[in-house]
Amino acid sequence: MRTVRDSMGEMQVPESAMYGATTARAVENFPISNLRFGRAFLNAIGLIKDACAQVNKELGLLDADMADLISAAAADVAAGMFDDQFPIDIFQTGSGTSTNMNANEVITSRAKQLQPDAAQPHPNDHVNMGQSSNDVIPTAISVSAYIEIAEKLLPALKHLEATILARAAEFDGIVKTGRTHLMDATPVRLSDTTRAWATQVRLGRERIEATLPHLARLAIGGTAVGSGLNAHPEFGARVSAKLSEMTGLPFVETDDHFEAQASQGISAEVSGALKATAADFIKIANDLRHMNSGPISGLGEIVLPALQPGSSIMPGKINPVIAEATMMVSAQVIGNDATIAYCAALGNFELNVMLPILCHNLLESIEILASCSNVLADKAIAGFTVNVDHINDLVDKNPIMVTALNPIIGYETGAKIAKRAYAEKRTVKDVAAEMTDLTPAQLDHLLDPAELAVPGIKGE
Repeated sequence: MRTVRDSMGEMQVPESAMYGATTARAVENFPISNLRFGRAFLNAIGLIKDACAQVNKELGLLDADMADLISAAAADVAAGMFDDQFPIDIFQTGSGTSTNMNANEVITSRAKQLQPDAAQPHPNDHVNMGQSSNDVIPTAISVSAYIEIAEKLLPALKHLEATILARAAEFDGIVKTGRTHLMDATPVRLSDTTRAWATQVRLGRERIEATLPHLARLAIGGTAVGSGLNAHPEFGARVSAKLSEMTGLPFVETDDHFEAQASQGISAEVSGALKATAADFIKIANDLRHMNSGPISGLGEIVLPALQPGSSIMPGKINPVIAEATMMVSAQVIGNDATIAYCAALGNFELNVMLPILCHNLLESIEILASCSNVLADKAIAGFTVNVDHINDLVDKNPIMVTALNPIIGYETGAKIAKRAYAEKRTVKDVAAEMTDLTPAQLDHLLDPAELAVPGIKGE
């Protein structure tokens, strides 16, 4: 152990630790969970500290050599060299001050490692120059979420959409029984069912993309309460531009620092879009599970890839595990959204004090949705097979096929035909031939499943 000091006095920290007294106090104060800030957030806070040092140098506020040293040390934090030096629990001070100081202290120690003989930065005076935890942490939430969405989630959603569309193109000639209320309905093309999944994914992606301009507005430059005290008037705009240059993403200074620090409405907006996507994922996963059900007593329309034994007691059983994992991911995202919305509601006066857990849940939702999109595409959608003969047999026996005759014979007669066909286990075509004046050729035409499944008005 070694003795370190901050404004409150001395603390003992491990000899190998790169953090200082403030971090050590937080570790001691918050022994609550095993949750810590992850790679995405630590990358963002490293980028922010790097950008701030560069801007303070350009503004002539920080010695050039010291600024370069801070910048280099912060870049190493962003690159992930010292993730193990961020031990503070997610359940900590609501502003994230402990983690901001953790970053300042680690960067200070790294600077000493890089140039032991150089003038050394102070974690508050130099590394934190022009900043407050109250603008750094909201900025880190925005930067980390934007990067994760742009680099991971959106590409994964595009991959899932493309995978679904590629499979849908294979299915245009396959007509299956449609279902509403889980009950048999008129026929649909399997390609239309699957293309609808792709549309769900695309709309989810577009909803998420629509939040990005709001997410790009950064709080940096507002310092403690939004007034920018102790920051150069150009600091926020310059740091935002520097972050944009560093990441290739369109970050800009917020037009209202008071809003950006007191409110987390944008995080609630992003989470809401993620929740909508999660809800659509459940629909897709459930369709896959039901269509795959069986193999004997279920629908048995498709066969999902066999990935692992499905039972410890029933030999040969295979379960739709990817669909189930997708539903669990979606449940987690929906639950995270409830937490994020509640946290976003707890801004008081000039600061929201629920930032660490809000950030943790938001980044988790982005990460697991991205991973799930790729897994769903590659391990379920891409590989399922279609039981075409069985699907055709189910369509032929479907009494709801009589719906196509309604314009000619009327609803009441159609209902009688459907009920009789179902009771006698016969096809609608056979029963309709006995109960109507329609010729076999007319019935063949009117009850052609392929024609019935094409969108548009039928009948003549």
